[in-house]
Amino acid sequence: MQTKLADFVKDSPEGLEAEEIIRACVHCGFCLATCPTYQLLGDELDSPRGRIYLMKQVLEGEPVTQKTQLHLDRCLTCRACETVCPSGVRYGRLVDIGRGIVEKKVGRSITAGARRYALRQALPNPGVFASLLKLGRGIRPLLRGSLKGSIPPPAQRITETKSTEAWPSARHTRKMLVLDGCVQPALAPNTNAAAARVLDKIGISLIRAENAGCCGAVSYHLNAHQEGLDYMRRNVDAWWPYVGKVPETTEGRKAMEGAEGVEAIVMTASGCGVTVKEYGHLLRHDAAYAEKAARISELTKDISEVLEAEAAILGPLLDRSPFDANKTKLAFHSPCTLQHGMRIRGVAEKILIAAGFELTVVPDAHLCCGSAGTYSILQPELSQQLLENKVAALESGRPARIATANIGCLMHVRSGTSLPVDHWIEILDEKLR
Repeated sequence: MQTKLADFVKDSPEGLEAEEIIRACVHCGFCLATCPTYQLLGDELDSPRGRIYLMKQVLEGEPVTQKTQLHLDRCLTCRACETVCPSGVRYGRLVDIGRGIVEKKVGRSITAGARRYALRQALPNPGVFASLLKLGRGIRPLLRGSLKGSIPPPAQRITETKSTEAWPSARHTRKMLVLDGCVQPALAPNTNAAAARVLDKIGISLIRAENAGCCGAVSYHLNAHQEGLDYMRRNVDAWWPYVGKVPETTEGRKAMEGAEGVEAIVMTASGCGVTVKEYGHLLRHDAAYAEKAARISELTKDISEVLEAEAAILGPLLDRSPFDANKTKLAFHSPCTLQHGMRIRGVAEKILIAAGFELTVVPDAHLCCGSAGTYSILQPELSQQLLENKVAALESGRPARIATANIGCLMHVRSGTSLPVDHWIEILDEKLR
């Protein structure tokens, strides 16, 4: 696709990157079949191909309207289009750039701007979010309808371990870091504890860095790019003492793993994982952080990747477990950030099957559940339609439970079904215990 960028953007890093991405698009239309919003709305401008044309016009200096902003806002950034694109168009990166430019040109109403600001202040700050959640749960019985449904009730199932046993001590030579994240400590505190218990059984201690927090995705995807990058820099600073100096050679880096510092930075929320794996790219122009961020991204692993690499140790443990999983049918919801963002497909499912669970067939498993970070709050009608479709697909195989790999998806799907919904690492932990 030919482009001629306007003067305001043509020499900027974002403009050069956007131009490269747009030129890769051959207008084939493969993306339309996998785009959730196009399937719901049937509007070309609510498809990746249509949005690419809109962003091309913006970058070439054409007038920008709120209609342009609306179509970009409706995008879930699920990146299913990237999975099927034969040209390798990095659509997710393009839409981040395009939204940021449109935001500056069009702005927001006072109400819309205030809502997004509130989300950026509440969600990335665990203490603030936990306090608001506690307050919301306190008044939840007094609320009705959708407002009541927007406040998640306490988890139905409390971990059976005593508080002193919930997180194993760091007793192993092999160590990995884990990111607590923003909302997960308040909404699903057992998830990381379960990951720590599973890794402890295979000889790896999972530890936390005190000052690491929000991965930066919330702010960045709400077009507050510098704010998001600041969160990323903070995490790099928090993790760096555990990582150590970057060796100059590939051989040196390989030798460092297991010899110095932590072996990996583990993600139990795929939404955070896909962002941290992109730190190296997002901070590549920052002279003070580029090299460190690249090393952080290199070390970042989803928990499924870690356990897949330890299959020789994990397998016998699963075989010896007295827990009878064969009677339990699971429906696995693979988050978009896992299957499309990080391109990790079938790994968690393979581990659950090895643990003895029967996995049901989930129709249209490539489609988004509608959570998509803050999308369920900012685009509630489309989000609910996608949720209804996803729950119907997950329940179609008559499972006893639903498993997933991201806190946002977990809470969203849980709000639409009566079946238990848990992170798959918690289910695996139960099997091993």
